[in-house]
Amino acid sequence: MWPFSSSTPSPAPSAGASACPVDHETRAAYLAANGRAPHPSPWSSSSALPNDREISSIPRHHSSIPSSEASSATAPPPESENWVYPSQAQFFAAMQRKGHNPREEDMRTIVPIHNAVNERAWAQILEWEEGQGGDQCGGPRLASFQGRPKDRTPKAWVKVALGYSPPFDRHDWVVDRCGRQIRYVIDFYSGRTPVPPSTPGVSTNPLHSASYVPSFYLDVRPAVDDFEGVRMRAERLARDWLSWGNKSVRD
Repeated sequence: MWPFSSSTPSPAPSAGASACPVDHETRAAYLAANGRAPHPSPWSSSSALPNDREISSIPRHHSSIPSSEASSATAPPPESENWVYPSQAQFFAAMQRKGHNPREEDMRTIVPIHNAVNERAWAQILEWEEGQGGDQCGGPRLASFQGRPKDRTPKAWVKVALGYSPPFDRHDWVVDRCGRQIRYVIDFYSGRTPVPPSTPGVSTNPLHSASYVPSFYLDVRPAVDDFEGVRMRAERLARDWLSWGNKSVRD
């Protein structure tokens, strides 16, 4: 798992201090989706890469804050902290340790993608959490997460059987809603979105009808391992069905 810490500043953040919800297999997929292959270069220093870290919009549940941080006189209250994304230097070093042999020049592209995918996952979780009562205690917070790239979900198996490409990763995120733990399942899919030739930077050759940029689709939903997950999914299905029915009547 990737280092991903609280928003408490530290003089020299280490790559093993904490973790963020995208693992090294996912990072390798990001490289492939951007037309980059792992580069067979020798292990090298990432000292030239920036150490700046971006604070996410994802609130961090107090139970996931190490006691050393919680007891620090300079640390903000646990309820005010958000998860923090890795720097380019940390990202690069972690991939090297896992044997992916990345290139430093890829980091300015891959790290923003990594961050954006996490933000999108959290935004979709918030859509599920809307109206579920989390606002009574300041909103839902991410308590823990687990990368499970080799454990394909039943829904993913069905999609693959129907001819869709398999997800390149799967994560489980546990969200705390006022003391209640809700597990969410996230399947990550990659693809390419066509871009019109008129877009700046795209070839104007008339033989090229479109170029493509990498895109990611996230299938986010509560797990059905308890009644709460089943209830939430049933409510979403009913709401979508009614919305589709009303649209059909209007059309």
